[in-house]
Amino acid sequence: MEKGRIVYLNGVTSAGKTSIVEALQARRDVFFYVVANDLFQEMIGEDYLKEDYWKYLGEVIIMMYHTAKLFSDLGKNVIIDSILVEREGVEPHYERMKEILRDNPLDLVEVYCPLDICRQRNIDRGDRYETQSEEQAKLMSAGIQYSLRVDTSKQSPDECADAILNAFF
Repeated sequence: MEKGRIVYLNGVTSAGKTSIVEALQARRDVFFYVVANDLFQEMIGEDYLKEDYWKYLGEVIIMMYHTAKLFSDLGKNVIIDSILVEREGVEPHYERMKEILRDNPLDLVEVYCPLDICRQRNIDRGDRYETQSEEQAKLMSAGIQYSLRVDTSKQSPDECADAILNAFF
């Protein structure tokens, strides 16, 4: 059985990852299952997150990669909506992710947006704090080798989805 492709959308909060996911899922030419930090974080009780956020988040991030691997091994295409950060509990995050997914077709997409625009998006959303994107940018893994870069300040979610599909499918 041919393995499904894993497309990892990596970027800070409010860069536009989830909007791209929605644009990809609206398409009829390629179907994707989605795994996302936010979805896996929901598996953890609030009390545990308050107790030791990075310990528990780190555990479910690793589970998220194993879940993506399982879908791919079963021939299903997967989008990972996440951010590669180096923090206690997940570091070396980028290397751990690559090790788990080493036998699967994996493409990393840098979802870029200038931090001042992300800041305004955080304010407009109201469910993120204003400086969250800047703080995540400081924690982002270094040396990531991307297959593609999209810029959501210049491209719509549909244009980003087109670029991803054209590059990998």
